Amino acid sequence: MTIGSKLAWDDTVLPFQLDLSDIRGRVARLDGALNGILSQHDYPEPVEALVAEMALLTALIGQTVKLRWKLSLQVQTRGALRMIATDYFAPEKEGQPARIRAYASYDASKISDAAAFDQLEDGYFAILVDQGKGTTPYQGITPLAGGSLAACAESYFAQSEQLPTRFALNFGKAKLADGTGEWRAGGLMIQTMPKASPFASGEGGTGENGLLRPEDLVTGDEEENWRRVNFHVDTVDELELIGPDLPPTDLLVRLFHEEQPRVFDAQSVRFGCTCSEDRVRQSLSIYSAKDIQKMTTEDGLVTADCQFCGRHYELDPESVGFEARK
Repeated sequence: MTIGSKLAWDDTVLPFQLDLSDIRGRVARLDGALNGILSQHDYPEPVEALVAEMALLTALIGQTVKLRWKLSLQVQTRGALRMIATDYFAPEKEGQPARIRAYASYDASKISDAAAFDQLEDGYFAILVDQGKGTTPYQGITPLAGGSLAACAESYFAQSEQLPTRFALNFGKAKLADGTGEWRAGGLMIQTMPKASPFASGEGGTGENGLLRPEDLVTGDEEENWRRVNFHVDTVDELELIGPDLPPTDLLVRLFHEEQPRVFDAQSVRFGCTCSEDRVRQSLSIYSAKDIQKMTTEDGLVTADCQFCGRHYELDPESVGFEARK
């Protein structure tokens, strides 16, 4: 694989369809975008791993939804890692990249040497879709279960969407010759629409805590197709997911050549934040002059920091709030 072809697949999501089994999917590679997200913060290793997993899931799911504006993934817990929030912004115009951002909130004193997912306790995984002004945002929630965020996403699609869904993900930080680190992540998502499900009426599933699993939603020919394609997914090597030696197109041929794979136009993804001074002013517009005074620093400024990108804002207190000087 040449450097040029490697760069062509960096930070992309490639949609595909398996015509023989009527299963659709996505292959994602996140490199610069993931480095852009994590370089804004100095997270402990378990937190970095969970943010990387969430960012990869967000890229895969975001490209699946016919978005006009934003898809968000959130994890809220009572554990050492209190929250992870990610946003995927749809391209503003055809041919432009999608944008992705993420951050985490955690209690450093409670982060342990346990596995990353074990830093989460008693919480939920949520997907939110906001199609913009004039629409009602959608939110779906599922408990944290299954030992990974990918398993939580699979449960969400089974419970809330009645869509059998499978993720295969890999991510990690490689050390470069100069001693610095570089994140690489890659993932595969497959999904099918069931004709009918014995669990569609909410009778419960066979997963942890009675949650539905993908295999609970398929019967007959769909069940055979789902099992066959998942058998191929089970053979994927972790290094094949993150590259850089194997292009996503070649990966699909290796895994699914008997399923008649067909690919569509790839979507590029970039790290990007929507914060701005205008948005900060808008968020402060609900406060009175008295409230703004309480927020004012000893230097006579109202300050704000973006949790996603780390940008720092300094504002004149007399220019913000609903009593602001005109």
